[in-house]
Amino acid sequence: MLERVFGWRDDPISQPQLMPREVTTRPKPSAGIALALGGGAARGWAHIGVLKALDEFDIPISMIAGTSIGALVGGCYLAGKLPELEEFALSLTRRGLIRYLDFRIGGSGLIGGLRLSRRLTEALHETRIEDLSRPLICVATDAQTGHEVWLDSGSLVLAMRASYALPGVFEPVICGGRRLMDGALVNPVPANVCRVFEEQNVMAVNLHYDLFGRAAVLRMRADEAEPASHDAFEAVSPHESEREGPTDRRKGLGLTRTMVDAFNIIQDRISRARLAGDPPDLSLQPRVRDIGLWEFFRAEEAIEIGYSATKSRISEIERLAASHHPETMRL
Repeated sequence: MLERVFGWRDDPISQPQLMPREVTTRPKPSAGIALALGGGAARGWAHIGVLKALDEFDIPISMIAGTSIGALVGGCYLAGKLPELEEFALSLTRRGLIRYLDFRIGGSGLIGGLRLSRRLTEALHETRIEDLSRPLICVATDAQTGHEVWLDSGSLVLAMRASYALPGVFEPVICGGRRLMDGALVNPVPANVCRVFEEQNVMAVNLHYDLFGRAAVLRMRADEAEPASHDAFEAVSPHESEREGPTDRRKGLGLTRTMVDAFNIIQDRISRARLAGDPPDLSLQPRVRDIGLWEFFRAEEAIEIGYSATKSRISEIERLAASHHPETMRL
């Protein structure tokens, strides 16, 4: 069935799983730009700035595919709740975050996420994805099979929660009999989702691009002694020390730091590989590397970075959007 509709091979590993329906009828592509909003935890507040800039310049958006916090911001935007989400993000402080952390001992995640879920439910009530003004796809991961799951209908809040359920932090979400977790594990920047839905022009917002080098390979001696500085590596990669930036990731090597570094590397490498295989027409890379994965209280800074990054390339974006206009298509 999937092969006839989408051209996928009959291979359960290679094909995304559409939830909750087996096969979804694709809506007819409309004028505008299809957005692929990537994951990135606290850095994802930059998506708010991106969408604000697009609205300011009247850039039409035909659909949104979102992963993790990209699904959260994209879903709130299409539901008309972006101002409320921005207000919530700006209200967060370092101490205020504790109010939303319902810690679980012995569970499958450090944070249950129920408090945040209640806040979303209050704002979005019984909003369903299929009732939004434009298509939304929330990307998640099946915890048991590793399938990439596309949530294209049903409860908006449930779909967003499943998409940002980071392993080890948030508990997986039960949806359609499956245990779902963060979509960034399989598709950090879901540009290909927009292509499957026959969108002609796709803009991806990639929050991982400047976190690490371009897949550099280092050759070094296996030695237990740590070098006193980065000088030992400069002969191999002269720019490696520059990439560390003002917040040196190697100074603290606790469990949390190790988990964050590992997740950053996974997202960076997977997104580079997938975007290389199916590149968007335009890729936006807000420079949010200095914002920590859990620094949600830096929303104002992240939003401004996203806004400025979009505004600086608005002429390219306008040309991309214009190519969708029916008058242009008839020329």
